Amino acid sequence: MWIWGIVLVFTLVMQIVTGVILAMHYNVGDPFASVEHIMRNVNGGWALRYMHANGASLFFIAVYMHIFRGLYYGSYKSPREVTWIIGMLIYVAMMATGFLGYVLPWGQMSFWGATVITGLFGAIPGVGESIQTWLLGGPSVSLATLNRFFSLHYLLPFVIVGLVALHIWAFHTTGNSNPAGVEVRRGSKEEVEKDTLPFWPYFVMKDLFALAVILIVFAVVVGFLPTYLGHPDNYIPANPLVTPAHIVPEWYYLPFYAILRAFTDDVWAVQLVSILTGGIVTAKFFGVLAMFAAIFVMALVPWLDTSKVKSGRYRPAFRFFFWLLAADFMFLMWLGAMPAEEPYASLSLLGTAYWFGYFLIILPLLGVFERPKAPPETIEEDFDSHYPPKPAE
Repeated sequence: MWIWGIVLVFTLVMQIVTGVILAMHYNVGDPFASVEHIMRNVNGGWALRYMHANGASLFFIAVYMHIFRGLYYGSYKSPREVTWIIGMLIYVAMMATGFLGYVLPWGQMSFWGATVITGLFGAIPGVGESIQTWLLGGPSVSLATLNRFFSLHYLLPFVIVGLVALHIWAFHTTGNSNPAGVEVRRGSKEEVEKDTLPFWPYFVMKDLFALAVILIVFAVVVGFLPTYLGHPDNYIPANPLVTPAHIVPEWYYLPFYAILRAFTDDVWAVQLVSILTGGIVTAKFFGVLAMFAAIFVMALVPWLDTSKVKSGRYRPAFRFFFWLLAADFMFLMWLGAMPAEEPYASLSLLGTAYWFGYFLIILPLLGVFERPKAPPETIEEDFDSHYPPKPAE
């Protein structure tokens, strides 16, 4: 599970290279036709576009594996809090970049997805309408909106590059985490070497092998299943007069989309907050707050997890709730793709309740009541327990 960093770096470079080339042939004035031009007339254009589109999915698969690995093994704990926070900033920037890019093909799902998401900013009390108009460049989604989104979609990947550089600096300063959750001994060179391996050739070859395997799968998807993760409606030109039957974002946003839709006027929490705020906080705004809060609580996990043991390997109760969280994430992803009706609305509320309950209630209480197993004293001890040294002949 320590392979996803190299996959993310490679994918970021691939996305920037393919994105720059695609931008050379993209025309904001006639976006849908320019995408067809790239697919049909540009040499290798179909491959570049499918690599870029599916590269976004690879990016999010890798980042979710990376995040959940960090949550399981306690990679966010001291002294790596800064590394974790920078990682969460990268994730937010990725989400913004992915959304902006999804609008560029200017199909039906692109257009109406932009309409829905920009409409969320309009729910902010007082300043919402002004922010929404500024984002749109006018009263509604138009080519002016697309021009702004294209500019930001081109800019944000370079912001991500800067954040990735900080992320790499941060974890090289503190050292990598490990499955045992035990820090490298600080002492003589001999003691340090008992807990570590040289970066070359061990980690370099491990990462390159993993990257090669993943790229084989990626090549199969690009070559044989390039549109599998897309929505059919996005191959229909954008039409402001025809609303799709079911507006859904890309799969990697679905868990948070389910959280957004979970809060309706019928939910008691929404009604209570609306009464306390004199009607300022509406169900729509409450859903927006919940969606962003679902990401924010992940950023706070270094301080919410009160256990002194880092690795989930030695925390039996934690493992149960963690795998329930992973299942809840997949459950919310499925619910996000379902229609906004019962029973999916109630199930989304249930999934949302566990998501926040895990971070805000379960993790803090586990540190108090859980009785974890004793972790090894050193990394060498942990290694020897899995691979006992051979007796001398």
